[in-house]
Amino acid sequence: MKKLNVMLLAVAFAISSIATASTKSTEPQTNFTKEIKELLKKPSFKVEDEIEASVTFTLNSEGEIVVLSVDSDSDMVKGFIKRRLNYQKIETKLDTGIKFYTMPVRVVAS
Repeated sequence: MKKLNVMLLAVAFAISSIATASTKSTEPQTNFTKEIKELLKKPSFKVEDEIEASVTFTLNSEGEIVVLSVDSDSDMVKGFIKRRLNYQKIETKLDTGIKFYTMPVRVVAS
């Protein structure tokens, strides 16, 4: 009986894990995401394929983005993201100070 309870618990756990992992987020884009997309529109270079990057930033007391790091294989994309985002004022209110944000960015061929 004890083995049956353990097996049922394991099966329930596995099913719930699979169900939560397979659901897609249908959350609409936030205002902050829209602002970042607008700032990164129309890169000044050609992209052959898709390039992904991870941007870590914080906000200063004036509500400006301060880019801390850009993790990407392409130096061109790193420079582009830093130039476009660094010290840009945003309207969306996020926590300022020692809170760090990480955001995935994907540059695609147009």
